[in-house]
Amino acid sequence: MLRTKLKAQNALILVASYVFYAWWDWRFLSLILFSTLLDFYLGKALGKSNSKKRSKSLLWTSLLVNLGFLGVFKYFNFFIDSWVEAWGGLGVDLEVSTLSIILPVGISFYTFQTLSYTIDVYRKELQPTHSLLNFAAYVAFFPQLVAGPIERATRLLPQFSQARSFSYKVAKSGVYLIIWGLFKKVVIADNCAFLVNQIFDNPDNFSSAELGFGAVLFAFQIYGDFSGYSDIAIGTARLFGFQLMTNFAFPYFSRDIAEFWRRWHISLSTWFRDYLYIPLGGSRVKRSLQVRNVLIIFLVSGFWHGANWTFIIWGALHALFFLPLLIFKLNRKYLENDALQFQQILKIGFTFTIVCLAWIFLEPIA
Repeated sequence: MLRTKLKAQNALILVASYVFYAWWDWRFLSLILFSTLLDFYLGKALGKSNSKKRSKSLLWTSLLVNLGFLGVFKYFNFFIDSWVEAWGGLGVDLEVSTLSIILPVGISFYTFQTLSYTIDVYRKELQPTHSLLNFAAYVAFFPQLVAGPIERATRLLPQFSQARSFSYKVAKSGVYLIIWGLFKKVVIADNCAFLVNQIFDNPDNFSSAELGFGAVLFAFQIYGDFSGYSDIAIGTARLFGFQLMTNFAFPYFSRDIAEFWRRWHISLSTWFRDYLYIPLGGSRVKRSLQVRNVLIIFLVSGFWHGANWTFIIWGALHALFFLPLLIFKLNRKYLENDALQFQQILKIGFTFTIVCLAWIFLEPIA
């Protein structure tokens, strides 16, 4: 009886998630279905594999197919346009046609979720699931499907196998989070956006101080958007008995850029740390390779956010902000939320300032 009830709950979540996703464009349901089936069966094959070579080939299949889809839908036209512009700079005019590709909503998020599953199964950190229903519901879970947090399979997938019942206390906290997230989005972000657009659509009409004020407003706009959506997702998930990870932890109170990245978009930054930075050697390698790893992680992070050179510049700036802390071994100085002192308030102000400067490169296409 309990198992039947759980299956019915998960089936309802899956149907709701597919309806939610199809409401934008039903055609892209085939894409999320393909990724789901691919990684489900690759996960089962990885669980049965006793050959390291075969396991690697299965993992690479998941990586290449999923990242291939992401590359085509999100970055194909960017690479074509950049190629044409590069040759144009050398005086060579190329006539290359781009494709009318629509970027599927949430593809960056659910791609990383399915990849976390196959990678963790390959690493033997997670047993492959035998329930296609549970796995499909995990991949398409609608509260966080289009805007995160990016949940690991090790954390979220087991929750689909656990009995869930309504809790007034948990639901109440979820409603509070939803209201708080809506406040961030509608009251803070949208009102900031109104002023930001006026300022940056006509920058010649404003003084330097007003442009700086616009940059600060944009910082609050982007925080209100991202953290607001995350709060709504976390709160909605609680209504169904699921616990999602905290995605933002007051990042503008960070005392250096390393602490900022431990507080900003936590699900993404930890994903890159665990699945890219550490496999590259992290900070356990020689200094030159540490610098390389930091540059890679921030450039990829910038590129993940958007297919435009401004995002890459944004990532490069954060790498430059972070490297001095790494070189002088100060990047793990602020791991605890200590009581703030006056000199730390100055550091918060400095960190917020450089973060705002980097945000300027995203504002025109936000």
